[in-house]
Amino acid sequence: MDKPIKKIVIVGGGSAGWITAGSIAAEHCIDSASEIQITLIESPEVNSIGVGEGTWPSMRNTLEKIGINEKEFIQQCDVSFKQGSKFVGWRTGSPDDYYYHPFMTPNGYGQVDLHAAWQANHFQQSFADTVNIQSHVCQAGLAPKQEATPDYAAVTNYGYHLDAMKFAALLQKHCIKTLNVRHIVDHMDDIISAENDDIAAISTKAHGNIEGDLFIDCTGSASLLLGKHYKINFINKKHILFNDSALAVQVPYPTKDAPINSTTLSTAQDSGRIWDIGLQTRRGVGYTYSSAHTNDVDAEQALKQYLTQSIGEAQAALLTPRKITFEPGHREKFWHKNCVAIGMSAGFLEPLEASALAMIELASTMITDELPVTRQHMDIIANRFNEKFIYRWNRIIDFLKLHYVLSKREDSKYWLDNQKPESISEDLKTLIKLWQYQPPSRYDFFQNEEVFPSASYQYVLYGMRFQTNRRVTPTKIKVNSPAEQAIAVVAHKKINI
Repeated sequence: MDKPIKKIVIVGGGSAGWITAGSIAAEHCIDSASEIQITLIESPEVNSIGVGEGTWPSMRNTLEKIGINEKEFIQQCDVSFKQGSKFVGWRTGSPDDYYYHPFMTPNGYGQVDLHAAWQANHFQQSFADTVNIQSHVCQAGLAPKQEATPDYAAVTNYGYHLDAMKFAALLQKHCIKTLNVRHIVDHMDDIISAENDDIAAISTKAHGNIEGDLFIDCTGSASLLLGKHYKINFINKKHILFNDSALAVQVPYPTKDAPINSTTLSTAQDSGRIWDIGLQTRRGVGYTYSSAHTNDVDAEQALKQYLTQSIGEAQAALLTPRKITFEPGHREKFWHKNCVAIGMSAGFLEPLEASALAMIELASTMITDELPVTRQHMDIIANRFNEKFIYRWNRIIDFLKLHYVLSKREDSKYWLDNQKPESISEDLKTLIKLWQYQPPSRYDFFQNEEVFPSASYQYVLYGMRFQTNRRVTPTKIKVNSPAEQAIAVVAHKKINI
């Protein structure tokens, strides 16, 4: 039990495997003399899903720590800036039904009741437009930074849209050449167990047994280590989040100078939603839907109707979407014995609000920061990790469900079913009742590094015109406070940037 942890074996590549390898190596493998050795085993036949991906602003910090040059990253991974999400048709489906969830926290948030000021004085204007400059920046087609702004610095907060396969390739190159990660391309034949039921080694076809002290499962939905080997139960969440299928397609721009959206567009459909991610050279578009509420033929027709609006019927007809199926949910626990799962091997929910890559970042960061020193130390870290990530998965599920619960759409069974009480967790039901009297605040979400802060809940709630009827009390904030000035500027003046 006092055996030191020196050999880390990551099984599986893709974004999950290489982000994890890079994060740990950048912190613990400064040079080739480091006592920590990282080996990544990757099958030659398993490829990434490869659809366009969105990230949170946290990715800037992750890449900077790993040592990736931002300009190189932008050039090699077809990257564009992401400043948040734009939701279209989620409330009523009418032509003017849309709202923004920007990445910037409103100026003065936590110091003044922005919701009360908006509701009392600017309710005719959207919430995001009133309390935040970033939605105006997005609508003006402007970037979150200037060319002279340093790497990873920002004028307005931003994440990225990127090509997932090119991203994994860049990380792989950097990890191997710069961070001393050993890369093995080979088939995994078997998992060899130790006497205490730990994993002792991974048996490969051409490289023999690869021994390790800590094994990280990045094998995707197959979950070969945690799921298949250890048989850790998968908790299905389809009764809450209905979407379990997607049709994805890469869409060329009509011209080289076509505008690129700096938000992820999410457009509600009869049985799901369409995502639209603008990269430098193409768009990544897909329809994620519930197979219980529609079929593949009708879903493809809906996707092509959406594409026809921007590229025309003839061009839309030439595109062949790729079918992706998934089971929404997560493992009962994520760290068992000396094996921890990251990415889809831990779980997967529909790709809303860019939560997939964010969970990879959060998991790899915690492992990096709390890398066990010995096997006995590992058990303590594993318990902390499992407790933290059960909480995080539950918070993500509730936040994603919130988008659907608040809808007033009654045009399909899908939207009506999403509003049924039995599809909503008790925690979310309680919060929605609470928010009828007070807006979301730091008192509702109190863990360090919350997945979504209370400001994000306000953007969604009030973007969907949720009513909070709180007690009216005299304000104790001076009219000329910075927060009140910020509201006045955004609400009443034309913003020139």
